Amino acid sequence: MAAVQRIPETSPFEIRRLGYPDLPQVIAIERRAFPTPWSLAMFVLELSKPAGICLAALLPDGRSRRSTLAGYLICSRYDTVWHIMNIAVDPSHRRLGIATELLASLYARVQDANARYTLEVRQSNHSAIQLYEREGFRAAGLRRRYYQDNGEDALIMWRTPATLQGSFHDVPNPAP
Repeated sequence: MAAVQRIPETSPFEIRRLGYPDLPQVIAIERRAFPTPWSLAMFVLELSKPAGICLAALLPDGRSRRSTLAGYLICSRYDTVWHIMNIAVDPSHRRLGIATELLASLYARVQDANARYTLEVRQSNHSAIQLYEREGFRAAGLRRRYYQDNGEDALIMWRTPATLQGSFHDVPNPAP
């Protein structure tokens, strides 16, 4: 069984709760990161859910005392499953470990070694798939024509105690 992951003390990022004042920066990143960005209303809805976890990753600006919002994660809880709805890193800050730290902070906040997480990802998004696989997610199905912009299929991925051990026994309806 995997232990709860913690963010290293030497992290150059600050991970904190995402708030409504962050939304202008979130929308700007969303538009740069995705061909079909979420609307402001979608983010407001997710932030208003009491059972959700919404996180912001901030990079310190070396020239001032301000920080730049570099990425965010939106996760909703549905019964016993945590659904990662949206995770994005500003294209100018990718490959710095921000998404990995956002996920680590999510696991730490959930504080349940038996938690189950799921998400959808474009089949063509190989770098995101590799990240999720490093985090213990495994492909367990497909959502046909999930993405509206081009009709691309989404890979359904799960991270559960079983997938961390190489099995799918606690994943609902895994595809062969």
